[in-house]
Amino acid sequence: MKTRSEKDQEIAVLKEEFNATPHALVIDFQGLSVEKDWAMRGALRAANLNYRVIKNTIARRAVEGTPLDGLKDSFTGMSGLAYSTSDPVALAKVLSKVAKENDKVKFRAAVVDGKAIKVKDIEALASLPSKEELISKLMYVLNSGAQRIATVINAVPRNLAVVVDQIAKQKSA
Repeated sequence: MKTRSEKDQEIAVLKEEFNATPHALVIDFQGLSVEKDWAMRGALRAANLNYRVIKNTIARRAVEGTPLDGLKDSFTGMSGLAYSTSDPVALAKVLSKVAKENDKVKFRAAVVDGKAIKVKDIEALASLPSKEELISKLMYVLNSGAQRIATVINAVPRNLAVVVDQIAKQKSA
């Protein structure tokens, strides 16, 4: 059993970590087998996401005053906290996939950019393209105009060269 000072130290460490974490999901995993739990943890780790199972009282105290403050009331029963410092879409995608594969995993609450969202909105969030995909699409759109202009500008000298070449062939023939 932890002493009061050890618990306070753990809360301080968690609070510091949660201050830099704007995106999180609280899940209920009661009845999940150890094998499936390890698979879920592995999927989260592969996506560079964090996952913790924390005592509810410690979790409630650790999220106070942080961007995850909206999750305070959702720590009841067996609770797991999955969180990300950068990409809420990846977090929602991985956990939605796990929830579809395992009926024991259920969403309780979520925070995106420090604001609480409804549990039903997690599926909508999971269907969005990732941040990298959105940046890639934006770069394509921005680049396509410049590409078209370059093609048109290069077409004039190329067409002129073709015409001059055809005239030269006609005169030599």
